[in-house]
Amino acid sequence: MKNKPSKISRKKFLKTGLLGTAGILTSQACKPETAKSAAIHTRKRVQWRMITTWPANFPVLGEGCNMLANWVEEMSNGRFKIKVYGGGELAPALETFDAVSDGSVEMGNGAAYYWGGKIPAAPIFCTIPFGMNAQQINAWIYEGGGYDLWKEAYAPFDVIPFAGGNTGPQMGGWFNKSIDSIEDFQGLKMRIPGLGGKVVEKVGGAAVVSPGGEIYTNLERGVIDATEWVGPYHDYLMGFHKIAKYYYYPGWHEPGPILENIVNREAWEALPKEFQAILETASARQNIWSLSAFEAKNNIYLQKILDESDVQIRTFSEDTLSALKGATESVMQTLTDKDAFAKKVYDHYQVFRKGITNWNQFG
Repeated sequence: MKNKPSKISRKKFLKTGLLGTAGILTSQACKPETAKSAAIHTRKRVQWRMITTWPANFPVLGEGCNMLANWVEEMSNGRFKIKVYGGGELAPALETFDAVSDGSVEMGNGAAYYWGGKIPAAPIFCTIPFGMNAQQINAWIYEGGGYDLWKEAYAPFDVIPFAGGNTGPQMGGWFNKSIDSIEDFQGLKMRIPGLGGKVVEKVGGAAVVSPGGEIYTNLERGVIDATEWVGPYHDYLMGFHKIAKYYYYPGWHEPGPILENIVNREAWEALPKEFQAILETASARQNIWSLSAFEAKNNIYLQKILDESDVQIRTFSEDTLSALKGATESVMQTLTDKDAFAKKVYDHYQVFRKGITNWNQFG
C-alpha cells in the first residue's frame, strides 16, 4: 500500500512562503530547499536612493520615476523601497551618471546623450537625428542586440542601464526668429543636447546643454535664442508658448529617444534575484507607460497651444531638413572615426535600422 501524502495546512503553507496570497504555488516550491531560502528572502529589506536629471515630480519624466518606485515597493510587498530625488536635490542633474558610477547613490534616471562627453557612443543609445523611432529603437534594445552593446558601453564605469522611458517623436523646437533656410542657424544659440547639438554646431549654430529646470528662464532672458524640449504636452506645461514666436516640426533631432534607468553594479549584484527581476519588470513598465502618456496627451496640448497663444506652428523646409541630414552624416562620421566602440555600436544600429525599415514598408 502506498504511503498517503501528509497534509499541510494553508496557514503553514503561507508561513513557508511557498503559496502566494492568491493560493498560487510559487516557483520556489519546485526547489529542494524552498522553506529555508524563501524565509530568508522574505526577511530581506532594501532601501535605495534614485536621483534624476529632471526636476522633482516633473510631469511624465519625474512621475515615471515615482511610479517605478511605487511598483517596486508593491511587487516586493514593501521589502524593496526606492526614494526618488529630483535633479539638484542630492547631486547636480547632469552629474547623475557620475553619482551612480561612484556609488554615491544606487540608481539614476536620465538620457544617455547627457554622458556623451564621457562615453562617445552613449548618445546612440538614446537617439540619433533622422534615426529610428520609438517602436524601432525598443525593438533594437530589447530584441535586436542593442542592449548587450549598451551594457558593454557602461561596464567600465560599473553602471548597468535599463530602458526607462521614451518620449516618442518630438517637435523641432521653439524659436524667436523664423527659420526659412539652413543659413538661419548661423550664430543661433539653441538649447539642444546630444548628437542634435553637434549637428546644430556643424551648420553654424551654438549648442547649449542645460537641465530642464533652467530652459524657460534662459529663453526668456535671451541667454538662448531657441530650445527644443519634448512635445506639445511638456512644452505647454513649460510655458514656452508664452515667450517664443515659432514652433517648428518635425523633431529631426530626436525621432524617438529612449530614456534610461542606470544602476550601480555593486548595488545591483547585492540585490536578491527576486528584487532584480522586480526592478527589471518595473523599468520595462515605466518605458511603455511614458511613451503611452506622451502619445495620449500631445494632441490635446497641441490644440491648447493653438487656442491660447499666437504662436505660429511651422515645418522646416525640405532644403533645411536635407542640409541637417547631411550635417548629421558628417557628425556621425567624425564620431565613429574617433572612437572605435562608437563605430561598432553605430554600425550595428545601422544594420538593424536598414532591416526594420525594409519591414516597415510592408508592415
